[in-house]
Amino acid sequence: MTPVGPTRTTPRGRPPIAPRPTTRRRAASPPPRRTRPVARGGTRPVPSRRAGRPRRRLVVTLVLLLVAFTAVTGRLVEVQALSGADYAAFGAAQRFQQITLPAERGSIFDRNGNDLAVSLPQTTVWANPSLIKRPVEVATALAGPLGLDGEATTSLAAKLTRKGSQFAYVARRVDDAVADAVAELRLPGIAFVDEPKRFAPAGDLARSVLGGVDVDNQGLSGLERQYDRSLHGAAGGLVVEKDPDGRTIPGGDVERVPARRGADLVLTLDRSMQYETERALAAQILAKGAKGGIAIVSRPATGEILAMANFTTDPDTGAIVATGNNIGVTAVYEPGSVNKVITVAAALEEGLVRPETELSVPDTLMVADHLYSDHDPHPTENYSVTRILTESSNIGTIELAGMVGKDDFDRYLRSFGLGSKTALAFPNEAAGVLLAPEHYSGTSMGSIPIGQGIAVTALQMLHTYNVLANDGVYVAPKLVLETVDSAGARHSTPTAASRRVVSSDTAQAMRDMLVNVVAEGTGTRGGITGYSVAGKTGTARKPLPEGGYQDAAGNYHYVANFVGFVPAEKPELSIIVVIDEPAGDIYGGTVAAPVFADLAQYGLRLFRIPPPLIEHQPAPDTAAAAATASEAGSAEEPKRVRATPAAAPVAATVSRSAGGG
Repeated sequence: MTPVGPTRTTPRGRPPIAPRPTTRRRAASPPPRRTRPVARGGTRPVPSRRAGRPRRRLVVTLVLLLVAFTAVTGRLVEVQALSGADYAAFGAAQRFQQITLPAERGSIFDRNGNDLAVSLPQTTVWANPSLIKRPVEVATALAGPLGLDGEATTSLAAKLTRKGSQFAYVARRVDDAVADAVAELRLPGIAFVDEPKRFAPAGDLARSVLGGVDVDNQGLSGLERQYDRSLHGAAGGLVVEKDPDGRTIPGGDVERVPARRGADLVLTLDRSMQYETERALAAQILAKGAKGGIAIVSRPATGEILAMANFTTDPDTGAIVATGNNIGVTAVYEPGSVNKVITVAAALEEGLVRPETELSVPDTLMVADHLYSDHDPHPTENYSVTRILTESSNIGTIELAGMVGKDDFDRYLRSFGLGSKTALAFPNEAAGVLLAPEHYSGTSMGSIPIGQGIAVTALQMLHTYNVLANDGVYVAPKLVLETVDSAGARHSTPTAASRRVVSSDTAQAMRDMLVNVVAEGTGTRGGITGYSVAGKTGTARKPLPEGGYQDAAGNYHYVANFVGFVPAEKPELSIIVVIDEPAGDIYGGTVAAPVFADLAQYGLRLFRIPPPLIEHQPAPDTAAAAATASEAGSAEEPKRVRATPAAAPVAATVSRSAGGG
């Protein structure tokens, strides 16, 4: 269709563009752009104010790029310079896994190198939960070889479900058969590592002395606890490289720091002597229907403990069981008449009496508001000091204590080692109970000299007798001879300083009198054919937890004990036997002394201790001693001392003390 109306052409003759029809008013057009002539008759638009906008956009873009570059640069500085170590550590934590290599715990040996406690490697099963896709199925599969019940299986499944965790124990220190059964399952995420486990090759032998360890091989009691730092050693480590799925990279970086084995302990105990001590003690506890007992064997000259046994009777089954508590060191008891040696030794050392000195000894004696008596009724008689100890006279001993005085008597008690812990430093060791003189009651000087109203450990009382065996010198007890480090070097354990308690003359006089106790007095059941034995019996009333000595039925409970050493001329073995609450027969001379004799005979054979070349004679008594002194031209006449007159007999029947042994 041909347009109607005039037409116009462009300078080059092209038809113009037809105007678009519109029904509404258009906006005013901008003013026409000015042009200027150009070459070849053309024209160019004249620049307007909008021509600067591209430049502005370019500037804005450059600014934005600069800001972005600055932000990226700052972030790079932060990541690589300021926090580089943290991010490197984070990455290493994702790539590397550190596994602790536990140290092998040192062994414990007896004095002859026999094993008492050793550690052997056992297989521990562990899991990497991040590699386990079906934890319930894995836990169910493990339940069979591990012997898990339903509840334990559910608990294991929950442990294997912990996302983000790369280590969890499944079963620690299993035997080889269980480990092999688990390995055959070929479960993903289940692995194995060796861990040392504590074994006692001799079973429960010396259990209360050795103590025990927990699942992590940390000492819990006994020597295992006391020497835990030496025995434990130093753990090592293993670092392995993992891929993003937690699998070990073959040929990846591996770093191993070997564990350092703990030091070994060499004890003073002798395994054979320990076994016989436990056997004899358990047999007597059973035979006497006792509640329990203690037996300790030592070498007086060195303080070395050769055997230490503790047993109790299970109240439910009646079985005699080894206690995990070393009650010979950690528990106290009232010793009774075995404590009389301190009273007599104090009187001798103070020069107040000699073995042949006589005292007037009545049958009963009132001290404050309590009436004391001898075990066997007798008229008032003259007793030599030797006879007082031989027959274990309560009244004679109380008279000797009165001559010494409470302050000096207390000094001797403490000097012999009572009232304080020994140098053994055994865990939970008891110091005993010993009143200060200013706290004595009216009856203290009647009770304490005969071993009542005072509490000691069996070890303290044994070393009281060791003072007399060592010519008056106290030598501290010892349980560990030496330690052996991981390089095999031996280190002797330090020995506590010794101290003089009484003179050698006093100690010799006491040994002679104690020989007489076994030869003629209350301790004859402790004698050994061919050897001279020095010893003392003791039978003490046992204080009750609720106070007093009589139970609701009015009955007394007793502790029977015997302490001595052999051979008396040159003591090589000292032994204490304590029987707790024997039924029926309660006396130390008949309950504890026979065990002493059995152990002494065994020890003499085991350690090849020969009998003396000259048979030891009992200590002379009064008249014979005076005659001997006269023939020898002695310048000192035997003393005759009269004690404070006894109180008048009371009308009531006297309850006889069991302190006579």
